[in-house]
Amino acid sequence: MSNKNGQVILVLVASLLFFVIILPFRASETSLSILPFVFLLVPIVFLITFINTDAALILLIFSMLVSPELKIAEVPQRAVVVRLDDILLIVVFFTWLAKMAINKQLGLLKHTPFNLPIVAFVLVCIASTSIGVLIGQVNLLKSLFYILKYIEYYILFFMVTNNIRDKEQIKTFIIFFLITCALTCTYALVTVGPMGRATAPFEGPKGEPNTLGGYLILLFAIVIGIFLCTPSRAWQFCCGALACLMFVTLLQTLSCGSYLAFIPMYLSLIILTRRKRPLLIGTLILGILILPSRLPVKVTQRITRTFVPGRVYEPLEGTRVALDDAAAARVETWKWVLDKWKRRPLLGYGLLAWV
Repeated sequence: MSNKNGQVILVLVASLLFFVIILPFRASETSLSILPFVFLLVPIVFLITFINTDAALILLIFSMLVSPELKIAEVPQRAVVVRLDDILLIVVFFTWLAKMAINKQLGLLKHTPFNLPIVAFVLVCIASTSIGVLIGQVNLLKSLFYILKYIEYYILFFMVTNNIRDKEQIKTFIIFFLITCALTCTYALVTVGPMGRATAPFEGPKGEPNTLGGYLILLFAIVIGIFLCTPSRAWQFCCGALACLMFVTLLQTLSCGSYLAFIPMYLSLIILTRRKRPLLIGTLILGILILPSRLPVKVTQRITRTFVPGRVYEPLEGTRVALDDAAAARVETWKWVLDKWKRRPLLGYGLLAWV
């Protein structure tokens, strides 16, 4: 993009980002109060995408962690919600298609090794869910929205692969990813007091911090990878500082699943990296020696209360484990899923089957 157009686009993106960030704080609990903002946002996003797709992708990077949720239906066991970034992605995608139709030299889809597996996965999801709906095992409305959400991720993949042109563009996207991560961590730590644990901005006070934990695990691996491979001292400093911020935020999520996921992620970095492996190993050893005595009390309590003395759970006959109710419920869910998978290993029961 030219400097002039780039400045205009970035100003628009910054303005939209401001509204997207403050929306969860200013909007009421009802979805209807957000609709006027959505109607205002759609034409602006359309204009930005038509002028410069890169700016629209940057907007999506920001919005995915801060967008509020709109509850559109209530089904057994779970509400069907659409987040603001879902709407933005749809607008960006169809505007991108219109732009390609006008600018005929742009190809629809670039060939990647993932194209065929993605198409096969989506077709299997549709076939399996259709069968589940016909035999009454799947809620049509809920499954439909979750299939659309799965397809959204692949739409984003195809959009990004078709718009990537050079390393500088990738670097720009990475910078905005890291800025978004820093803002998310800052929000999570600031709101730990009133919420009791760190959660993502869109989750609200009753959110599930596992979402934030999974996000931090993924971004932590990327940040450490950049730290190990970049020759730039500035990048090393920024990535090192961000990794520390992310680790502190991860601890504050009080998510045992995320704590457990951190172990294979870090071991994978040690195994796969070719640079500064001794640094990773030394950091691991230092962490094992120092961290247990430095952990916040609530983090230690969250870990230790998973294994409750006197609370006996039997995952298998004759096997007794001291687990709390939450951990025992997860094991029961795994057993349930494994049993269902053995009965229908190929197509399963469809997305979000209730049987």
